[in-house]
Amino acid sequence: MNFELSDEQLAIVEAVDALLAQHAGAARAIEIAGKSEYDFALDAALGEAGFFDVARAAETGLLDAALLVEAVARAAGVVAIGAGALVATGLTGRALAEPVALAMADATGPVRFAAHARTLLVLDGDVARLVELRPGDATPVRSNFGVPMGRIAAHALQRGEILGAGSGPRLAALWRVALAAEAVGAMRASLAVTLDHVKRRRQFGRAIGSFQAVQHRLAECFVWSEGARWLTLEAAWAGAPEEAAATAAAHALSAAGRVFNETHQLSGAMGYTREHDLHVWSMRLPALRLEMGGVAAQRRAVATARWMKS
Repeated sequence: MNFELSDEQLAIVEAVDALLAQHAGAARAIEIAGKSEYDFALDAALGEAGFFDVARAAETGLLDAALLVEAVARAAGVVAIGAGALVATGLTGRALAEPVALAMADATGPVRFAAHARTLLVLDGDVARLVELRPGDATPVRSNFGVPMGRIAAHALQRGEILGAGSGPRLAALWRVALAAEAVGAMRASLAVTLDHVKRRRQFGRAIGSFQAVQHRLAECFVWSEGARWLTLEAAWAGAPEEAAATAAAHALSAAGRVFNETHQLSGAMGYTREHDLHVWSMRLPALRLEMGGVAAQRRAVATARWMKS
């Protein structure tokens, strides 16, 4: 993998960052979360600009899509960009009705974006199913995770178009890359907000960021998040093979736990309050860590792909 982005990829990142500067950000995320809504305006802007088609447009489409997912997460966009631009496109190769939600076939708890989704991709063992959601299939669930949640009716999880043999593992691999990319974006933003805080917050006549102990903890978080970023981009660049996707997800979700704890402690736990912007990104990390069975499930997937399928 080339660790330098191509001119085209840099242009994609620059273009989406410019769009996000107009349509996303902490203030917008707080407004949307307060209503438990989905940001249909941002979703429409991304669609009109062609970003949901990125993964279909180039040989390196999954890498471009992962960069897009990371950028939207870094800007706190309240849209299902990972499911729509990366997973749905990579799995089906066609445009699906947005928003798209992702769920396990045995899901009983809340699912991100389910209450507003029009399309559902269900992971059911060795197969994936595509479900067109109908009114009443999902009910809203309030949460503090910064994104809308919904509980899907059991009957909706069991119907739909089977996408063929082997579609289950493929959906799982793409889902893991999308999860990791979103976690990376949220971690990078959480660290940026925390870094700004420790530069301004003063104790004993000095900025607390000048203390070596604080610097060491932030440096470790940076190493964790950067490692997760490059594992994620490598997995996307390679086309999301099972082991690479599981490795990226396992590391990114492990790093997310570390970054969540450290950024909250270094900000004096203000990230838990609505007075500080940290919560906009940090509170998404626990939701991502719970998805697809959690960190332990991703580690088992790494072991299975590495040793059980050789």
